[in-house]
Formats: sequence, structure tokens, C-alpha cells
Amino acid sequence: MIKAAIFDLDGTLLDRDKSVARFINNQYDRLHKCVGHIPKEKFVTRFIELDSRGYVWKDKVYQQLVNEFEITGTTWGELLQDYIDQFQNSCVPFPNLIEMLEELKGRHMKLGMITNGYGQFQMDNIKALGIEKYFDTILVSEWEGIRKPDLQIFNRALKQLNVSPNESIFVGDHPVNDVEAAKSAGMIGIWKKDAHWSIPEADYIIDDLAEVPTIIDTIGTESLPVR
Repeated sequence: MIKAAIFDLDGTLLDRDKSVARFINNQYDRLHKCVGHIPKEKFVTRFIELDSRGYVWKDKVYQQLVNEFEITGTTWGELLQDYIDQFQNSCVPFPNLIEMLEELKGRHMKLGMITNGYGQFQMDNIKALGIEKYFDTILVSEWEGIRKPDLQIFNRALKQLNVSPNESIFVGDHPVNDVEAAKSAGMIGIWKKDAHWSIPEADYIIDDLAEVPTIIDTIGTESLPVR
């Protein structure tokens, strides 16, 4: 019986690609006096390239942008601080996020989240999505001192939820950090499809968050291999 569902954040609950595109377009408009000498499309495209889907922290991104585009009206540090302060205002959820969480809470399931990233920054984004209240525990790598795919962070979440691995599902978009790691921890690994990654050896694959409750029902009628 599944008693807990644990989720990744970026690329799973938060549509990071759309959020980043929205943010950088807004930043260009807000700071036009400093970056207006750069064509908007060029600025936006280059930021997204350098960001590498969040795997490059923004200090490096903005240092590169300032050098490449010879930005003089502001510093890379000021651009970074603007990102930290303002990104939360551009957060875009994936479809059916709230409805899915409501359904699971209605079943009295325990909910957790494990996300890599900076503590307050990630919490600001979670609050911007309006989902903090649904979760019984939220682990952010900076605050925990460990990152996915380290199994310790998965075990820590399970302990805080007081559930065993085989009573839990983990839903994430990254084949290694999320799916492979969760399965190694003894959990049921569910991959939320992402065209940027190769298909992992997941227990289940979903296109939409609305499928999660149905997957949980399916697990109750099937026997998975013991890990």
C-alpha cells in the first residue's frame, strides 16, 4: 500500500523552462536601460543557453553575459540579485498540479519534496506556486548538506514521513538524480517525461501530473519486483 508520495520540484512540479523564459523576458524589460543595446531575442536566447536548464548557477551566467555583451549599466552581481529576488514572480506550474495534490491529500497520503538548489530561493518558488501547505516535509539540498542522487537525502525524507521505501513513490524528471536514485533507495520511481533526457528504467512513466493518483491505484493491484 502506498502511503507517501515524494516529488522533485524543477521540471516536475514547476515548469522551469517556461518560468525561465518568462523571467528573462521580464528582466530584459525591467532593466532595459542597462541591456537595451542588446537585441532582446539575443539576450534571452543566450541566457537560456548559459543557464543549461538550471545546472549552471546564475553567478557564472551573468558574469558571462556581462562580458559577452559588454554590459556597463549594471553589474553581474546586481543582475544575480535581481534573479534571486524576482524569479519567484515568474513561476509557472505544470498543469493539474493543485488538483493532483488536493486529490492525494484527500486520500490522507503523506507528501514530501526533495529538491536540489539554494534553500531560500527554492522555498520562495514553492510558496509562489502556492503548494507549501500540502507538504509534510520539504528537503532542499543546500539546507540538508546533501544533494540528489545521494541516497541519504531520500532516506532522510522517508524517515521524516515515517514510511518505508516500498510504501513510497518518487516522481521526478531527471533519469539519474530522481528515478534511478529513488529506485536505489527502494522506492517506486516514476518518471515525468522530459524530452531533454533519455528514457530511464522507471517503474512508471507519466506525461501529466494528473496521472499520479491513477498510478497509485495501479500499484495497489500490481506486484513490483522486490528491490
